[in-house]
Amino acid sequence: MGIAFMFPGQGSQATGMGKALAENFAAARAVFDEVDSALGQKLSQLMWEGPEAELTLTENAQPALMAVSMAVVRVLEAEHGITVANTATFVAGHSLGEYSALAAAGTFSLSDAARLLKIRGKAMQSATPVGIGAMAALLGLDFATASTVAAEAAQGDVCQAANDNSDGQVVVSGHKAAVERALEIAKAKGAKRAILLPVSAPFHCALMQPAADVMSEALAAVAMTAPAVPVVANVGAAPLSDPAKIRESLVAQVTGTVRWRECVAYMAAHGITRFHEIGTGKVLTGLSKKNAPEATASAIGTPDDIAAAAASIRQG
Repeated sequence: MGIAFMFPGQGSQATGMGKALAENFAAARAVFDEVDSALGQKLSQLMWEGPEAELTLTENAQPALMAVSMAVVRVLEAEHGITVANTATFVAGHSLGEYSALAAAGTFSLSDAARLLKIRGKAMQSATPVGIGAMAALLGLDFATASTVAAEAAQGDVCQAANDNSDGQVVVSGHKAAVERALEIAKAKGAKRAILLPVSAPFHCALMQPAADVMSEALAAVAMTAPAVPVVANVGAAPLSDPAKIRESLVAQVTGTVRWRECVAYMAAHGITRFHEIGTGKVLTGLSKKNAPEATASAIGTPDDIAAAAASIRQG
């Protein structure tokens, strides 16, 4: 029985996230205090009280989601002796969740992860002017077909497959006009639905190159050590342990496709039978059930989840 820890990406944030953890566990409170201190802002107050519109801003949502994931990790360790090193075979995270995964595996310090995600959020938001880009979900098409749709829709603009979440759920990203063309082409190619997403920037496409440049500089300035277990990286859908290669992968990830379907398939093919989503929400839990139906998947985000997961992990 192999276990993988997965870490959620943007879109899973919600007002109140992490509050029950802070109320119940000193280890969680310490995480939120350290993140607040590293950023010089009361992010925890924003997480627990809102306003939700401010929490949803990329520069806040990214470190906030990481903070809740790390609070769960630290509580599992402090209360139950469950660590990444002694429990998981792999870690993986969806987009910003890759930073959470790496922090959990010890590659980054918590403070550095928070600062990097603040920089990443700001850089991604400012890479293109508001209204220039868009993203759309193409439902019912496989990745190859969705990639063909994006290529046909580009017509000199940027349009590319940004997230390969599961078979039949691919997100495209790029110039707004091109993404709108992709909606019609996708429907003509048999998509069940093709819908614009309520996002503030066109993530994971070539329009994010300015943000990739910012992250290259930011990551070069941060100390990184080999993770306790390999991270299955978004852009390669394969495990990495060398900090230099992880750094390169994180830079490439800003403009590259999040190959989540393949990441989960890789882990399942290499002995993972249980996926635990660490942090807020259950998006990756649902995707795991599609991408690795023979495995089990569960979300660990609340005090009750932690108690149940700890009992399950101890039982084997």
